[in-house]
Amino acid sequence: MSEADQEAEVRRWLRYAQEDLASAEQMTQRSLGVPRQTCWLAQQAAEKAVKGALVFQNIEFPKSHDLDLLRRFLPEDWQLKTDPVDLAELSEWSVEARYPGEWPEATPADAQQAVALAREVVHIAMEDLAHRGLIVSLD
Repeated sequence: MSEADQEAEVRRWLRYAQEDLASAEQMTQRSLGVPRQTCWLAQQAAEKAVKGALVFQNIEFPKSHDLDLLRRFLPEDWQLKTDPVDLAELSEWSVEARYPGEWPEATPADAQQAVALAREVVHIAMEDLAHRGLIVSLD
């Protein structure tokens, strides 16, 4: 993949992350949808931001929704890797928001917390990319 193609692909991952985050934020602000759907979108926003960073670094990653696992692939000097954001909590929504199971239903408070975590992950990923020369909008 050429450098231009790689940059375009990174930007695509980030655009998807921002779109998922914006949708999740709108759902919480307007009390739309069901909280579990908001949690799912928040998890997806964070996942796409992490994967965008991995694409930027040309790092192959497994097909996984486990955000802690994915961020372990990043180089040590990435804030996204070293930041103490609890990604395990957000990762749980990749299953719990999509399938019935023996876990409690997501609440509006869960949705708000998931969105806040996702916002932080997306922001940190974009800052990390900006420090490496990829100019992206931090909307």
